[in-house]
Amino acid sequence: MPTTTIDSHEIHVDDEGFMTQYDEWTEDLGRALAAQIGVEMSDEHWKAIRFLRSDFPEQGETATLRRVATVGGLPTKQLFTLFPKKPAKKMAYIAGLPKPRGCV
Repeated sequence: MPTTTIDSHEIHVDDEGFMTQYDEWTEDLGRALAAQIGVEMSDEHWKAIRFLRSDFPEQGETATLRRVATVGGLPTKQLFTLFPKKPAKKMAYIAGLPKPRGCV
């Protein structure tokens, strides 16, 4: 697995830059990942990221937008506002999780 250094942390990533080791992630690293893709984190952003992080171990995969909306309680329209263009992909990247199924 390739590695990269972000915010002075060496992390394992896949070919697309998504983190591959769940335990390497921290909120500080999440902030740095968000900054790399132009997302300034607010409390609402963190609600989505924390939901993804808590949901992943139970489900064994990254939650889809539909799951974040229905189970996480964050409306899809709001997710598109918080994470413009490709919210599921951006949320997974910031949360240090694999790209969700169905994302291109």
